[in-house]
Amino acid sequence: MDSSLVLPGVIAYLLLNLALGFWAGRQVRDGADFIVAGRRLPLWLATATLFATWFGGGTCVGAAGAAYEKGVLGVIADPFGAALCLLLAGWFFVRPLRRMRLMTIGDFFRIRYGAAAERIAALLQVPPFIGWAAAQMVAFGTVLQALTGIDQTTGILLGAATVLVYTVAGGMWAVSLTDTLQAVVLIAGLVVLLPVALDANGGWTAVSAALPEGRLDLLPEPSLSGWLWYLQAWLVVGVGSIPSQDLLQRSLSSRSESVAVRSSHIAGGMYLTIGLIPVALGLTASIALPGLEDPELALPLLGKQYLGPFGLALFLGALLSAILSSADSALLAPASVFSENVVRPLWPGMSERALLQVARASVAAFTLLALLLALEFRTVYEMMLTAMEAGVAGMIAPFTAGLYWKRANGWGAVGAMTAGTATWALMTYSTDAVPADLVGLAVSIVVLIAVSLATGRRVPPLPLRDIEGRRLYPAGSQSL
Repeated sequence: MDSSLVLPGVIAYLLLNLALGFWAGRQVRDGADFIVAGRRLPLWLATATLFATWFGGGTCVGAAGAAYEKGVLGVIADPFGAALCLLLAGWFFVRPLRRMRLMTIGDFFRIRYGAAAERIAALLQVPPFIGWAAAQMVAFGTVLQALTGIDQTTGILLGAATVLVYTVAGGMWAVSLTDTLQAVVLIAGLVVLLPVALDANGGWTAVSAALPEGRLDLLPEPSLSGWLWYLQAWLVVGVGSIPSQDLLQRSLSSRSESVAVRSSHIAGGMYLTIGLIPVALGLTASIALPGLEDPELALPLLGKQYLGPFGLALFLGALLSAILSSADSALLAPASVFSENVVRPLWPGMSERALLQVARASVAAFTLLALLLALEFRTVYEMMLTAMEAGVAGMIAPFTAGLYWKRANGWGAVGAMTAGTATWALMTYSTDAVPADLVGLAVSIVVLIAVSLATGRRVPPLPLRDIEGRRLYPAGSQSL
């Protein structure tokens, strides 16, 4: 297909995102505006940005490719685990975290466990998000190459530049507005392609009948190894992403506690339903386009084969929307925790305006790091999941205990984060016989309990407080 019919639409769409970002930048006056959008997002905007943030290149490009290659068991982590994460967050985490009036995930660890835990938690947030942002940049370049012929490296650079400019300009305000635009375009593009692709291949009945045996299985092979890896697939995003800045950031940006909870539930339901469309399209592509050397090209090539110029332009916009909406959040999240929980404690007298500039500079620095990673490792789904594993291994145990176990203390939290993460890193590079993040999680839980109980008498338990020091409820806290 003549790329001249598509490229003008791509350029116009990217310029629209930039325009929204610059407009949103006019609303940003301090760090609170940049990081949590002044805590003023209504339900529709909070839901849209939460859904669009998670429904990114990992789902549209990576999960479709995984479904093409492995079937349903290849996509348990995303979209199924991701939907579970949003629902669990709404049920168990959003309300108490909202009441603390936090700015970042690092704030929680400081209030609950002390300064040492705050800085470790903040630093642990950075590498996963850089990996996630890199995965989105690779997806951006992959899609542009497949549908327009643009060199993948050029596409990666274009995607990185676009996200950098509007995220630096408007922060969370820009991310929320562009995410909403991107969510609308994304849903429209997927809804256009699904019936066309299915009809061209005889409908879902014919597609499912033609799939190899086991491609629609929801349960693993009946073995200990099979079930361990199956559990890992559910937990790597379903649990590992709960203690993450991007999820917390949207809850804290919502107008009220009820808006935060409802947006999490609605976005989880949307993710579970709309997220199945790329999976169905990946399975369809395995019948319509057998033998692809790169399965992650399944979705863009399916659109190229069955859609006309207008439909293809819309579908390309949908794919780019999914990618941009995740990339911007993956860059804003680590910049937020780095500026608030690493830089601010080092210069406690820093003005709000100076902190805003640090946050913007951090976005630029992390974009560069993600870009270098994207140019080196050009895969999407595996890069995305690897980026999530650290949250399972080191963060979820002390994070959950901080809310629901009053005897957890700073010594235990620091020990759990360091031991769990170190175990995961060591096993990741030494063996693949068992899931490294599950072993790290087990170590993290054991260390948290043992160290907290062993050191619990050194200081009396303190009540959990909000960021301004007001007592909330007696969840208990001890500082390192």
